Amino acid sequence: MSRILRPAGGPCAGTARAPGDKSISHRVALMGALATGTCRARGWLDAQDTRRTLAAVVALGARARLRDGALTVDPGDFPPPCAPDAAGPDLPEVVLDCGNSATTARLLLGLLAGRRARAVLDGDASLRARPMERVAAPLRRLGAAIEWLDRPGHLPARVSGRPLHGATVELPVASAQVKSALLLAGLSADGPVTLTNCGATRDHTERLLRLMGAGPVQAAGDGSALTSAPARALAPFDLDVPGDPSSAAFLLAAALMAPGSAVTVRDVLIGPTRAGFWRVLQRMGARVAIAPAPGAADAWEPTGAVTVSGGALRPFTIGPAEVPSLVDELPLLAVIATQAEGVSAVTGAGELRVKESDRLAAIAAGLRALGADVDERPDGFAVRGPCALRALVASGRGALLRTGGDHRIAMALAVAALAAAGECRLDDDACVAISFPGFFAELDSLRPRGR
Repeated sequence: MSRILRPAGGPCAGTARAPGDKSISHRVALMGALATGTCRARGWLDAQDTRRTLAAVVALGARARLRDGALTVDPGDFPPPCAPDAAGPDLPEVVLDCGNSATTARLLLGLLAGRRARAVLDGDASLRARPMERVAAPLRRLGAAIEWLDRPGHLPARVSGRPLHGATVELPVASAQVKSALLLAGLSADGPVTLTNCGATRDHTERLLRLMGAGPVQAAGDGSALTSAPARALAPFDLDVPGDPSSAAFLLAAALMAPGSAVTVRDVLIGPTRAGFWRVLQRMGARVAIAPAPGAADAWEPTGAVTVSGGALRPFTIGPAEVPSLVDELPLLAVIATQAEGVSAVTGAGELRVKESDRLAAIAAGLRALGADVDERPDGFAVRGPCALRALVASGRGALLRTGGDHRIAMALAVAALAAAGECRLDDDACVAISFPGFFAELDSLRPRGR
């Protein structure tokens, strides 16, 4: 459904809440099925993508209940690791619909590779277009049996559980999804699995494994290599899912689109692998205050309140090494760059070409529709600011902003519209339900009263 977007009309202010972290919520559902007892997670993100993961583990035999934001998972009849003489082709085949969720598909490829299961993973047209060989190739180094049923390197795919062996594997791309798939496969292997080229990627799988009494051991001071030991028994967990910093970023960015604004998001994840967005804002000259919650230093994932207020913004430069820590926020940073004095540039972000949409093309087109000066580059973008964003096109009608069905693009363009002169229209607001079903209500709560 399309949505009319209106300018802020004054300073944005207030305290908002981000939904539970999407990456953690996926992992909680998957890894809860591996525990020796019942796992509980409060604040679990109930969204389209995470529902796909939950449905998959239930289809595989786990039991789950979601009530008032609290998820309970126990293993039920979830497939056990393959015995040395066991294989999967003789097992009944289960078809798992991953919808739009690449996290669901990629982590399941790893999780099922060494378990007594045979499954076909499929998804919608967007997910079928996303690369999967980057996960399958390193899994095959451990002995995984993964075959493509249509187009090589893309869903649908069949994974047939096999006994896996330990190995040292260089990841083809620094990706938390690829890393996590290998770590989950390594739980069923006959020896340690060492991963190199991990980069500064999200570490939620490692943290959750440690919480469950297993987990990778950091083998390099910079986190570039990890070793995972086999683990046949994992302890159940009882935890709170922190607010998603990637979702929170779209609310906090409202403070930088209207002069005099200040926005706070409470109970949000502030761990170092997800803090790249805050660091860039600080370099730009925005005022960013992070107040850790009591006991955050000892928590399984640190949380706190983040407050952002505006001011004169400087341009930023982001290179390949920094991209993994803020990959989901890059379209939003393009929006914020329209308010900075000078040229902001990103390189090394070619990964954005193969997300739910081609995010580099989509955000460049959306900002140009609002009159911004944007150069789309093969692996990034450059934005010249400050830009006087305008909502009206030559015909006198409001600009149509196209999301490509991508939740991150939809939210980024909604933030851009706060600084535009006049009304414009978003072609699809329903796609935000992939990660942040209540986004528009939270964003509207920060507007001046009566706007």
